[in-house]
Amino acid sequence: MLIPQKTLMIRDYLDEDRPRERFIKQGPQSLSNQELIAILLRTGSRDESVINLANKLLQEFNGLRSLKEASYDELTSIKGIGDAKAVQVLAAVEVGRRIANITFEDRFTIRSPEDGASFLMDELRFLTQEHFVALYLNTKNQIIHQQTIFIGSLNSSIVHPREVFKEAFKRSAASIICAHNHPSGDPAPSKEDIDVTRRLVECGKMIGIEVLDHLIIGEKKYVSLKEKGYM
Repeated sequence: MLIPQKTLMIRDYLDEDRPRERFIKQGPQSLSNQELIAILLRTGSRDESVINLANKLLQEFNGLRSLKEASYDELTSIKGIGDAKAVQVLAAVEVGRRIANITFEDRFTIRSPEDGASFLMDELRFLTQEHFVALYLNTKNQIIHQQTIFIGSLNSSIVHPREVFKEAFKRSAASIICAHNHPSGDPAPSKEDIDVTRRLVECGKMIGIEVLDHLIIGEKKYVSLKEKGYM
């Protein structure tokens, strides 16, 4: 008599072999399509592991190429794929589609300090703590990335150039615009603001990534340290 084999569930894997843990430690490129889909599905069923369920889904659609055209009804027709799992997969597919359709024309272009302030005003002016933000630009002055570098009172010893320029290298940025908010609503620069700006400008000159401006965002108004002659 044949003894049925026990279905291997995610809980049966060693921690370091589980898809989510490998994703964190080794990056998404280390995972198979099956394992990436398993992370999206999150859980299997009582009788089937999430890995097996992901494999069944990929087999049903002959891989990722056809999966991107799957409908909600097609997904939920697969045993083990309910409403929540179907929506998770379809949402991930749609995010991927939108990212693939992004063009350079969709990127916001900074042509003046006013453009930079307009881009950040609504995001920063209501914050109750100071947020130091860097906008990373390509050679056409289009924003390719935005990063919050530090939260708290600005201090030249805390806002370290290393953190600002590390992201610039990672994104292959040609230049940077720095900005932070004043929760008081008054964008007048402090001595610390000026010191931080000059330190970043000098570092940028040494490594060949220009700091174009430092904007201070207040309540519906801003100050450009470039326009004020501090850089």
